[in-house]
Amino acid sequence: MIILATQYSVSLSKIIREFSLEAAYLPGDPADIKISTTDINRPGLFINGFYEYFDNERIQVLGKMENAFLLDLPKDVLAERMDKLCAYHVPVVIVTRGLEVLPELLDAAKKYAVPVLTTSEATTNLTVSMINFLNTELAPRITRHGVLVEVYGEGIMITGDSGVGKSECAMELIKRGHRLIADDAVEIRKVSNKRLVGTSPDNIRHFMELRGVGIINARRLFGMASVKTNEKIDMIVHLEQWNPEKVYDRMGMETEYTEMLGIKIPALTIPVKPGRNLAVIIEVAAMNNRQKKLGYNAARELLQKLGMPVEPEDNEEEIDEEWDY
Repeated sequence: MIILATQYSVSLSKIIREFSLEAAYLPGDPADIKISTTDINRPGLFINGFYEYFDNERIQVLGKMENAFLLDLPKDVLAERMDKLCAYHVPVVIVTRGLEVLPELLDAAKKYAVPVLTTSEATTNLTVSMINFLNTELAPRITRHGVLVEVYGEGIMITGDSGVGKSECAMELIKRGHRLIADDAVEIRKVSNKRLVGTSPDNIRHFMELRGVGIINARRLFGMASVKTNEKIDMIVHLEQWNPEKVYDRMGMETEYTEMLGIKIPALTIPVKPGRNLAVIIEVAAMNNRQKKLGYNAARELLQKLGMPVEPEDNEEEIDEEWDY
């Protein structure tokens, strides 16, 4: 089952905790104040008197430059600009670099019930970090049945029918030094136009189900080094019972893809039968996928050495270096 949502929000209280912000004024419980846009605004044009195209849903950040400009304004103009800013009912105003909050801003904020927060962080550092945070928290997302593990730095999502051995394979990978992100349900977020990040729902994080054993806590059994909160999804490995009538890929010449949230992810189908060490196979698949991202394809090199014609893949980068192991 796929659960798809179109819009998310994050509470102001979570932003305050994440960035260690101090409250200069709060009109109420910050948990009830919701932020629903990833954009952040430095209202330089606005405080200069240009009011068109102003997005009042964005977080407003006042840094050293804006503060210096405001202090240079006559008191009545300063009060008018701050009143105009808060009259738009912006979600929050953040004053950076440890600057003192202007009394005119506080008066307007109290008048229109606009939260005002402060931080000693530099303006650019805060805005970059906050945009990345909001891109993750507000990203489009789906939840899919599967297991997500980190193998040699590659995020591998293991899918397949119930009982095919996904959790057992993940357990073996954990014992081999790799890390678990999610078992059974993987929450996938589209944090950019080229990147998907997977995590586990809070209520089942670090828990695994092993048939015949029951529920275990991977973090408590194997330690903090065996788990991770989130990871990008670099490849999908689909496990299925071995079908002797099906022809499986034995060369790996062409890369197959699975599309999720509009992004194509490299995908493999691995048949399962007694005697196959799936953990080792997935380790090799992770390393091979990294090589392919760097532009190297072992099957293509072999065919070229055998003198067979090979057509280049789309967007394939040519590698002129020798691969010496």
